[in-house]
Amino acid sequence: MIDVRSDTVTRPTPEMRQAMAAAEVGDDVYGDDPTVNRLQDLATKLSGHEASLFVPTGTQSNLIALLSHCQRGDEYIVGADAHTYKYEGGGAAALGGIQPQTIAFADNGELPLDQVAAVIKEDDPHFAKSRLLCLENSQHGRVQSLEYMQSAQAFAKQQNLILHLDGARVCNAAVKLNQSLKTVCQCFDSVSICLSKGLGAPVGSVLCGSKEFIRTAHRWRKVTGGGMRQAGILAAAGILALTDGYERLHKDHTNALALDKLLQGVHGCSVKSAWTQTNMVWVDYEHDHSQSLPEFAASHGVLMSVGRNTGRLVVHRDISQDDIVVVADVIKAYLHQA
Repeated sequence: MIDVRSDTVTRPTPEMRQAMAAAEVGDDVYGDDPTVNRLQDLATKLSGHEASLFVPTGTQSNLIALLSHCQRGDEYIVGADAHTYKYEGGGAAALGGIQPQTIAFADNGELPLDQVAAVIKEDDPHFAKSRLLCLENSQHGRVQSLEYMQSAQAFAKQQNLILHLDGARVCNAAVKLNQSLKTVCQCFDSVSICLSKGLGAPVGSVLCGSKEFIRTAHRWRKVTGGGMRQAGILAAAGILALTDGYERLHKDHTNALALDKLLQGVHGCSVKSAWTQTNMVWVDYEHDHSQSLPEFAASHGVLMSVGRNTGRLVVHRDISQDDIVVVADVIKAYLHQA
């Protein structure tokens, strides 16, 4: 099956499996796993931050970041369609008593800073304390510029806000911007980097920030059940993800552009070509095909998802140039007979 539902579906490469099998391990709860320590040191170096922490999931990484930055009754400002708000089970509110204040993303994936300024609360006991601004890069595949991130950094400092990046696909963003990961990450007080999406690891994220922040996050990782033991088996794949996986991301971006072109002008759908900046192709359909199109595609060897009349096609390391042609042909065949 050709699976373009998400880049989370990637399978470990033979090299990853070999590295995992041969990984030197210890008890990471005691800080004794040498491979986990190597991964954290690598993430620290690449991000330019003082320290890093290996965690099981991106959701937990964002959660413990919010729990470390905020107190109960504080507020974080976030996009209305952001992962930390919409797709993480309300964890910040449920477990941290942290109130979300949402604003709409602009069409380019930015949170307009003037709109952020408009929702910052006064220092008044009637209001939650505006404590944190959370950005996302990339956002639905859309990459925010270095200039915007630097402006957000200056804005947050001026407004006395902490700045966190949900960088689930920040490596894709850095490649698109032709900037080092360090240059991008240095704009933020903390950054969550997912290893199990386009980078190709089977499990895990790393959270980066100051030493004091990571000490607090380490405690919250334990509280939220993320303390693992011989986790070096997983960290070995993470090291390859941040090296070999990072180096090949441009191939996914090229394949996504090729898929975009193959779908342009197809009757019954329109491609949001302005959004095809990294490894995602967003397609709007004239009608609701949320059930019938995925069923048709699956019967022709393609796994894809459609939400009512829109959907994303996500390219990753397991999708070849030939696969791109098949995906486009299946969509064309379905729309021709729909």
